[in-house]
Amino acid sequence: MLAELRASWYEFDHLDEAQWQRLAGLAARFLAAKRIVGAAGFEVDETVRWTIGLLACLPVLELGLRAYSDFVDVIVYPDRFLVDRSQTDEAGVVHESRDILSGEAMDLGPVVLAWSDILEDRERPGACVIVHEFVHKLDMAGGSADGVPVGAESRSPGWRRVLEASYEEFCGRLDAIEAAIPAHVDPESPAADAWYGQLGLDPYAATDPVEFFAVAGEAFFSDPWQLHAGFPALFEAMQRYFGQDPRQGTDGPAAPDRDQAPAA
Repeated sequence: MLAELRASWYEFDHLDEAQWQRLAGLAARFLAAKRIVGAAGFEVDETVRWTIGLLACLPVLELGLRAYSDFVDVIVYPDRFLVDRSQTDEAGVVHESRDILSGEAMDLGPVVLAWSDILEDRERPGACVIVHEFVHKLDMAGGSADGVPVGAESRSPGWRRVLEASYEEFCGRLDAIEAAIPAHVDPESPAADAWYGQLGLDPYAATDPVEFFAVAGEAFFSDPWQLHAGFPALFEAMQRYFGQDPRQGTDGPAAPDRDQAPAA
């Protein structure tokens, strides 16, 4: 089963045999310490467990599992799930909202994932909801989530400066692209993808530095050539932090000589 999973996910293409064996061992320890729990009737089998374990441990292959010590449960829904939120603004007005999510990482709490999106990610360079949510956990382990994960400044000096500069550059690119979309094109429709595809990252990354780090983190492993081309300084900072260079993998669709689908 592990060999099949290794071949199914291009996120593992850059790992040599020794690194793969270390990742498998780390994932085994992760799975022994965590509960992978199905929700809404979803049944968790060994493929589900090991898919989550391997991809969750990929970002911490050179960091260790300590950053994941604040939770036990990983909850898996069959499809995207609803989350009700309540937020009070500065004027004391309460705003209620309902979000449809493919994943969520809670500070000092579980990670929640949608299995349907996990499967779709295999066909979408730049997208990996498991890596995205566990990168959030690394961020939370560094204190308040702010895009600076635990140990970032020691492993990759200047991390905050590079991340903040890259985030500002990305937001500027997004503003320019949105201004260039013709008035007759709905920016929320697939017709606008030709413009947003020039960003190199999902527009959701502009939400704040926290989401920018998580989106860039999943791109680092899932579409490294694109991230390096668009944000070379950020890529190099992540390379130092994660201790890996996913560009070494040449079999995934993210490699420059392969056709690429737009990131979702």
